[in-house]
Amino acid sequence: MINDYSDRHYPFEGCFNFRDIGGYVNKEGRKVKDGLYFRAGRQDRMSQKDLKQLADLNISTQIDLRKPDEVLDQGKGPLESMGAHYINIAVIPEGGSDQLSKLVGDTGISGKRYLGYLEFGPTSWLRLFGILAEESNLPVVLHCTAGKDRTGVSTAFLLSILGVSRSLIEADYLLTNLDTERQADFIENTVGYPEGYNREKMISAAGVPVNAMKDFLDGIESKWGSATEYLEKIGITKEQMKSIQDNFLD
Repeated sequence: MINDYSDRHYPFEGCFNFRDIGGYVNKEGRKVKDGLYFRAGRQDRMSQKDLKQLADLNISTQIDLRKPDEVLDQGKGPLESMGAHYINIAVIPEGGSDQLSKLVGDTGISGKRYLGYLEFGPTSWLRLFGILAEESNLPVVLHCTAGKDRTGVSTAFLLSILGVSRSLIEADYLLTNLDTERQADFIENTVGYPEGYNREKMISAAGVPVNAMKDFLDGIESKWGSATEYLEKIGITKEQMKSIQDNFLD
């Protein structure tokens, strides 16, 4: 389905799952612009070579979806010092991981768990799409720790607003699994695997389940009709969606 992974993926030495969503064609034949929205994992371990390449992207805004304690532990990364505006939007609030487990059970990463993100209220999504509706905030890097779960749900919402098909949204999500071996190698050669992990478990933890995004979107459609209908219900206006489409589509 997606055959240009090597073009959209940035194989940084110390940052993984960093890629551009540009180039996808929506259901009306319009193309998502290149170089405006990058989805990524944490950037605090980037090499000097990475930093030179990162600077070339001219990022205006860093949207960090991690919890404050994750930010304190891992650091913000280099973008703010390069002139990007840093914004923290914690999709999962402090204590939220335990709440998710109580809400959906110990499912691990799953569509059901992603649907649980919505139980924390609309504030995160209202802030996020308010930012993306303002052209002056672009280009953006949007990320969490691994760039796959909170980042994946946020990107699925954006691509839905842009009119990209479900099949492409699900395929974009699964591209995460193409960068897991590099990440496992990096961890093994730097800090070492966490206790109880080997290479196979590390690769699995860095990846995503095949059906998780499908199950998430199925759940959204079952309850709200579509991702965009959900976003409208929580207060994202048609005017904002039109601005986002104008900003990101050729």
